[in-house]
Amino acid sequence: MTAETYIEIEDKLGAHNYKPLDAILSRGEGIWVWDVDGNRYMDCLSAYSAVNQGHCHPKIRQAMLDQSQRMTLTSRAFRNDQLALFYQELCEMTHSHKVLPMNSGAEAVETAVKCVRKWGYETKGVPENQAEVIVCDNNFHGRTLAIIGFSTDENARKNFGPFAPGFISIPFGDADALESAITPNTVAFMVEPIQGEAGVIIPPVGYLKKVREICTRNNVILILDEIQTGLGRTGKLLAEEHDGIEADLTLIGKALSGGFYPVSAVLSSEAVLGLLQPGQHGSTFGGNPLACAVARMALKVLTEENMIENAEKMGAYFLDELKKISHPAIKEVRGRGLMIAVELVEGTEGGARAICEKLMGIGMLCKETHTHTIRFAPPLIITQADIDWAMDKIKTAFGV
Repeated sequence: MTAETYIEIEDKLGAHNYKPLDAILSRGEGIWVWDVDGNRYMDCLSAYSAVNQGHCHPKIRQAMLDQSQRMTLTSRAFRNDQLALFYQELCEMTHSHKVLPMNSGAEAVETAVKCVRKWGYETKGVPENQAEVIVCDNNFHGRTLAIIGFSTDENARKNFGPFAPGFISIPFGDADALESAITPNTVAFMVEPIQGEAGVIIPPVGYLKKVREICTRNNVILILDEIQTGLGRTGKLLAEEHDGIEADLTLIGKALSGGFYPVSAVLSSEAVLGLLQPGQHGSTFGGNPLACAVARMALKVLTEENMIENAEKMGAYFLDELKKISHPAIKEVRGRGLMIAVELVEGTEGGARAICEKLMGIGMLCKETHTHTIRFAPPLIITQADIDWAMDKIKTAFGV
């Protein structure tokens, strides 16, 4: 079929809840992807950081194939020989005490909300059904009904209510606002170390350290949503390491499987996850042997192949090179590790979408966010030569 035919069928039969670029991708390897017409593109989105290890990493693929020939699913009604090893290896890497495996990032977020509410009632002594969770304006934690209920994105919320109560939103990056918002019923503060979907918004220096202090002092659980920022994306295993802190609950997903399979996890202390009893939470697929085998190898290659260190080094180089571009449409270049954004001046003709379309036409795939921001997040295996190649394309797209 032609690319036009694929697009026609998709537009006719599929819900129009996405506005993708019109490259019909059919194959991927490393940092590169190919469309149905054989055109090659550098992937600078990495499936929103789910493909940190690169497309179709051979070791992760082999782990998936090997496990798929042995056993794929048991449900948690029975034990399997991959789950305990997944727990052990993940806890050793992240210094966690407990793990609760789920499938999607949104499921991990929902799990965290349930767990901190339970902790609030059973440990902190919050009156029943009065628990409050503080979140940040312009957050993105997923698409489920509960999560969009505490989003400030009107497009995500409109005509989907009514929403669950118990959430308070404050400005991102403002530690004083957090302090002021805490009440005796506050059980948790959930925040992204860097706001990804909002446009790679980096908080002020020292913000997370202040947040950690405030939460500890007020007996409030700190939840860090590291579904995008975690597993090497910012040049550290977890973004919290940049501030030298540890969250009470950490949420990971996306790159936890290297793009092969939906896997997420809630990492926590005994104090929170230890409260769950049989029948109170679960998932048919969460913690299945195929997911665990894939995740174990995805974590292994991330560390053994020095992808995290490469993300730090190449991210600094990419950021410096982008900052050298002089163009009146560029308002700001910002990022950490290989999580980078170029924000355009508001009112730029065609916005970020127009630049992304130009880049697609010359072999590079990026995605706009919030009209005026282009996000660059290639797989963590990218080299300096690859970035030099990308910079030539970016300069061409901007006409410099």
